[in-house]
Amino acid sequence: MKNTKNESPKQVNLTIDGLQISVDEGTTILEAARQLNIHIPTLCYHEDLCVAGNCRVCIVEQEKVKSLPASCATPASEGMVIHTNSMKVRLARKHIVELLLSEHNADCTKCYKNGICELQGLASQMLTGDHMFLDLVPDHKYSIDMFNTAIIKDDSRCIRCQRCVRTCEELQGVSALGVAYRGNKMKISTFYEHPLFEVVCTNCGQCVNRCPTGALIERNYIDQVWDAIYDTTKHVVVQTAPAVRIALGEALGMPPGKIVTGKMVSALKRLGFDAVLDTDFTADLTIIEEGNELLTRLKKALLDKDPNVSLPMATSCSPGWIKFIEHTFPEFLGNLSTCKSPQQMFGALAKTYYCQKRKLDAKNVVSVSIMPCTAKKFEANRPEMRSSGYKDVDFVLTTRELGIMIKQAGLDFEALPEEHFDSIMGASTGAAVIFGTTGGVMEAALRTVYEVVTGREIPFEGLNVTIVRGSEGEVREATVKIEKTKPEWKFLDGVELKCVVANGLAHAKKVMQDVKDGKAHYHFIEIMACPGGCLGGGGQPIPTNKEIRTKRKQAIYEEDMGMPVRKSHENPDVEMIYKEFLGHPLGHKSHELLHTHYTPRKRY
Repeated sequence: MKNTKNESPKQVNLTIDGLQISVDEGTTILEAARQLNIHIPTLCYHEDLCVAGNCRVCIVEQEKVKSLPASCATPASEGMVIHTNSMKVRLARKHIVELLLSEHNADCTKCYKNGICELQGLASQMLTGDHMFLDLVPDHKYSIDMFNTAIIKDDSRCIRCQRCVRTCEELQGVSALGVAYRGNKMKISTFYEHPLFEVVCTNCGQCVNRCPTGALIERNYIDQVWDAIYDTTKHVVVQTAPAVRIALGEALGMPPGKIVTGKMVSALKRLGFDAVLDTDFTADLTIIEEGNELLTRLKKALLDKDPNVSLPMATSCSPGWIKFIEHTFPEFLGNLSTCKSPQQMFGALAKTYYCQKRKLDAKNVVSVSIMPCTAKKFEANRPEMRSSGYKDVDFVLTTRELGIMIKQAGLDFEALPEEHFDSIMGASTGAAVIFGTTGGVMEAALRTVYEVVTGREIPFEGLNVTIVRGSEGEVREATVKIEKTKPEWKFLDGVELKCVVANGLAHAKKVMQDVKDGKAHYHFIEIMACPGGCLGGGGQPIPTNKEIRTKRKQAIYEEDMGMPVRKSHENPDVEMIYKEFLGHPLGHKSHELLHTHYTPRKRY
């Protein structure tokens, strides 16, 4: 019989390495061992993914059983006696790792993942120096896909654990990667082995975050950025995204969830950037533009009864989500906000407004962004992103790449003083900070839109619009009732603004399919491509799991609460840029620099 909700799970008793433990029925041997603080090595296993049991590195010995079961895929059973470190297990594990190495390009010193490669770590632990198996690497015709501006796929370093395949299918619902062929010809491939940039890959980088080796990595631009810094004819401007400041510490040995904003600014100045500015500034600007765009669409729909207005309106900050909708739901491209992402708004303004203020020639300005996201690399290279007359953002570095640069410079990060962003496009609010987590863009927009329409703060304690604060792995629907509006917004009085927040592209697919099928009716949609939002982005420090992402999320809200200004429309620098340069929201200059369009793509 199945347990009811009021019944406790059935307990199973087993012994692992002489230690007795009781666990819930269905718990695997691996999970039980971890409860006892017994480490069993793994390669294909990942907490975010379904169990596969492909690599067999996690094998253990079970008394009275001849074979060695994979602990990640074997449920604990009553009376089980398990040995995780017997001679039989140690030899078998070592041979498994050696077999993997026999087909692996083990030129580790040239690998981007050198030092953080899980296979390399296991080989070191098991002292696999004298290989007993033939080196088969020369016999394989491995290929390297280097055509993408965001992600490099190197088959010579792949161990076929299929973490990437499961990530792309389960977490993201994209299935750009799959298993091709069988036996010794088996490989991880794309549709008809096309390059990643030609298929439905959204460049989200979740596969990179979970790949245990160097088979999938971001394309790094570290050397190009150093070259720009050392070039005395160039003025190098750097912007940093909200989710970088709560994760960078992890790449430099600090615990997850540590807010390092001031030390990050200090490090960037010591690296030699001429101006250290903040993407949060243009996140606030995005809210002003996007909020006005939403109100304009609502007016056309509710007051003007325009049948051609595109509602619901969806956010456009996440480049992984943008490429996903271009491939999967191109009929809804008109529903996207026309606002560029904060990164691209910043890039356009860096080579126009910033140059004007600093009396610089835009051709000598190099715009660099530090992002939690690999898809931002692709976004910066889109042909639409050159409204300044130049490439708006020249180079995108991930949080991981910035961590490498700081190490290269020999900086003691934890000993650095706290410093502030430079002026001109360096001021921001708490509303901008929460862009880094799922529900953050929606919440920031509601803080502003509600006040614009009613003249009052949104009626949530401490401006914390908790009803739209999504949790990882869920679709969150919320309704905000607009009451007692200003006279010019009377048509919105009594309107219940229907919102939905989703993170992870598998959930985005569900939301858009429900809208397409007429099962769901919204006014405003927020989609973040990555689990938990940008804080779980494909460029964040490795490892990643739900516990780590939860700590980052807590840090985001802590940073928001500590900001002196927490509403985008109260950012004095945003007010100044409209007065001095842009004119007014949705004006000619704004449309020219801050808005764009997107392109339908093939579905394969």
